[in-house]
Amino acid sequence: MLEVRSKEAVADGVVSLALGHPAGARLPDWTPGSHIDLVLPDGTTRQYSLCGDRWDPYTYRVAVLREPAGRGGSAYVHDRLVPGDMVGVGGPRNHFPLVPSDRYLFIAGGIGITPLLPMIRQAGMAGAEWQLLYGGRSRSSMAFRDELTRAHGDRVHLAPQDECGLLDLTAWLSRPAAGTKVYCCGPGPLLAAVEAACAGLPRHSLRTERFTAKAGTGPVRGTPFEVELRRSGRKVTVTPGISVLQALRQAGADVLTSCEQGTCGTCLTPVVEGTPDHRDSVLADHEREANDCMLPCVSRCRSDRLVLDL
Repeated sequence: MLEVRSKEAVADGVVSLALGHPAGARLPDWTPGSHIDLVLPDGTTRQYSLCGDRWDPYTYRVAVLREPAGRGGSAYVHDRLVPGDMVGVGGPRNHFPLVPSDRYLFIAGGIGITPLLPMIRQAGMAGAEWQLLYGGRSRSSMAFRDELTRAHGDRVHLAPQDECGLLDLTAWLSRPAAGTKVYCCGPGPLLAAVEAACAGLPRHSLRTERFTAKAGTGPVRGTPFEVELRRSGRKVTVTPGISVLQALRQAGADVLTSCEQGTCGTCLTPVVEGTPDHRDSVLADHEREANDCMLPCVSRCRSDRLVLDL
């Protein structure tokens, strides 16, 4: 359990939370791109990117956007959570790591700026060249904009939609410098546009993180398949009407979960045999091709049998 040390409005509809151990103990280390599970006092669990200083071993910082159409977690943070409250924390976990490069282009849409903040700091410390293209509905809705421009000057390109229109991705991504790694986080339409604009770049040039699930591609298997739990030897049949995760629970397997939408990576499970049908929004293409892990909350099976390391 961690204590809410402070709560601060950092943009229209966005608050920043500073969390620390109630006894002042050191917190687990983390790397740029990491997120934590925040377990609120009402039992709600949500995932938020760590956006503070990774070299501060006593403080975690997250930022929370109020989601009027959400499931209530952000409303609780905005309306009820106050300094001094205790929250549960899971992680940190990192499914959006910053790989070494001499050049980066960071693209953020709205609250998608949060995982990119520590990446920018890390890139600067490593002496890499980088630029940030940061869009939002309006300037007042763009969290940490003043912090970024004060610290980094003309490397930060703010493009509020009500002033500039949609981000000019063609201009930024048509011919980036050789070796540029593109990191993008934001709403689904932005990620889709960036993916399309990066289609001609070398493989693994683009890395994205999603806050909402990406629609699966291709038909979903319409027949049952078997899942074996290697450690216990238990077997369960997964029918079209239930998820692999539900089947594992029915078999008594203890699988840690959180979002159950394929976006957080909490339930990532090793695959021993079989071919998963990956339908998550976490794994990169090369991780999917390896077929040595899957997210059972949303993914299914292309073979007749899966053997999981459970």
